Amino acid sequence: MGRPRGTTGRLYFGRDDAEHDMADGLLREGFLPTAAYEAVLSGRKTLVIGRKGAGKSAICMRLTTDGEHAGDTVLLTPDDAAGDEIRRFELQGLTGRSSKSLIWRYVFAVHTARHVIAHATERHGRRHPASVRALRKFLRANGEESEAQLYDRLASGTRGLQTSLSLEAFGVKAALDMSGSSEGTRASVQLEVLEGGVARALKELDCADAHGPLLVLVDQLEQVWSNAPDSKDMVMGLLLAGKHVSGAYGRAVRCVLFLRADIYDVLEFTEGDKYRGDEVRIEWTPEHLRELALTRASVSLGRRLTPEELWQQLFPLSVAGVPTADYLFSRSLARPRDAIQFLNLCRDKAVERGHTRSISPDDVTGATRQFSEWKLQDLAREYLVNFPFLSRIFAIFQNTGYVVMKAALRSRFDEHREALHARFPEYSDTLTVDGVIDVLFAVNFLGVRRGSEVVYTGEAHVSVQPHETEFHIHPCFRPALNALSSTELHPYVPRQRDVFITGDQHVAGLAVRGSQVGATMGFPVGRDFVMVESLVDSCERIRRQLGRANLPSQTAFEISVQVGHVADDASQLLARMQQGEVRDAVSHVVAATNYLNTLATQLVENGMDRGTGVRSVVNRIQDETRALGRMLGGGHYG
Repeated sequence: MGRPRGTTGRLYFGRDDAEHDMADGLLREGFLPTAAYEAVLSGRKTLVIGRKGAGKSAICMRLTTDGEHAGDTVLLTPDDAAGDEIRRFELQGLTGRSSKSLIWRYVFAVHTARHVIAHATERHGRRHPASVRALRKFLRANGEESEAQLYDRLASGTRGLQTSLSLEAFGVKAALDMSGSSEGTRASVQLEVLEGGVARALKELDCADAHGPLLVLVDQLEQVWSNAPDSKDMVMGLLLAGKHVSGAYGRAVRCVLFLRADIYDVLEFTEGDKYRGDEVRIEWTPEHLRELALTRASVSLGRRLTPEELWQQLFPLSVAGVPTADYLFSRSLARPRDAIQFLNLCRDKAVERGHTRSISPDDVTGATRQFSEWKLQDLAREYLVNFPFLSRIFAIFQNTGYVVMKAALRSRFDEHREALHARFPEYSDTLTVDGVIDVLFAVNFLGVRRGSEVVYTGEAHVSVQPHETEFHIHPCFRPALNALSSTELHPYVPRQRDVFITGDQHVAGLAVRGSQVGATMGFPVGRDFVMVESLVDSCERIRRQLGRANLPSQTAFEISVQVGHVADDASQLLARMQQGEVRDAVSHVVAATNYLNTLATQLVENGMDRGTGVRSVVNRIQDETRALGRMLGGGHYG
């Protein structure tokens, strides 16, 4: 393979996933330490929560890198076989989550015991304390001495906890005599004996004070998640076991769990408040993403770039009139994976087009739609387990404006309700207008207007309130849905002014016959001037009303643009008439008035007249078109 051509050929922002990014990407040199990472490294936080692609695994992989953490690390990532083993594990006399917490505790104890033995050999010489020798004897007696996959460790623990472990290494000569006790009680007592033996060895070696703790890292639970009750018990059991570790082993061992937010947030357990102090949620700002992009671009090119070099030389200064960094990061969800994919896609477009020195605005816009399509598909896949109906809900927003009023959404949803309930009967309670809004807000597809701002779920954890009625599709998904304007408006098309009206025209409910209209068909020339001037004045009054209305700025702008086109077209007609040209003024006013009526109707149909200032604009348009209609019907003018 040849060397990449030019600067853009060498520019690279890394791999999509942390595992490959650590192996052959930029995670080693291009990792950006965040507040979440520092909190975990320092030991202040042990429960890392974030959406898919937010950087949980990057933190996890970074902690396993030599020199990052002062102690040793153990990384556990369950696969399907391991997940099945945990989900099936049960003990008579215990709840599902309590049973599963014991199997997790067993795994942690065995890994800690293996670490203690290796550590004692490496750091404390050949003569091991009695407590360490006891651990070695236990591992040998229970088949845990050799290296094994997580599944094998779980299978061994399942057999031991459901029957009996060999505990002779700790002075228990035979299986504990607990006749009449439940499986759960026997397993709990056996596990306490094992954990006590591990704790004694850690204390004798003075591990807590001599060096950093052993970090037991558990990641990628989403690979074995199914949203079924036993899956929830598996994760809640893990949380219980992780919390138990600090009590059992003190400062010598710390368990750090990495969980997707959509998994953690659906768990329901009374002990949830006990974990608040352990939680750290990964949140990214546009500023952090800019810094990440700059760091990775610098590593890929082998020199430290300045922000100006990246955002004004390698990337264009602006795209569609917006500074490039703002353009990119406002059109992606605030997480590193999305940013990396979008940046790499822009670079790929430039390379495909032979742009070897820099990325052009066309390269960025060319990448935008493809990236949007990726992300819409990825969002449906991300929540496939919890919300399998998402892809069908997205279709409701195809080819619409990106400002969505609740009334309009209710109307659209009602058309699909029966089919959705038939396809997903188990989600019928969720598949209501309010339920769908809550889901779409939770997954960051919709934002809600609050005051003068549109808030997405990544920026505020307050759910949608009953009085809130205006929602916005996230900019990331608009190109894929062809929802590029704020509201669904037909554009005004200027008339061909040399075509004279024939037949009947209908304006604001008033029939006007072709034989009645036109400067050459009986109207005084002065009246034509008055009608066109009145049309221009009507447009100006509508635009002033827009300025006073409490509207989303982009919606007001788009309406104003179309009304402005009507006014400009009429002004040009008036100028030609003033130069002596004979024009069909009445048919022009008829067409313009019909367009304004259609505009008002569209705003009402889109639900824009409810809960926003559009109602006053609709009323103004209707007032003006009625006045123009009366004029066209032969009213008197002074």
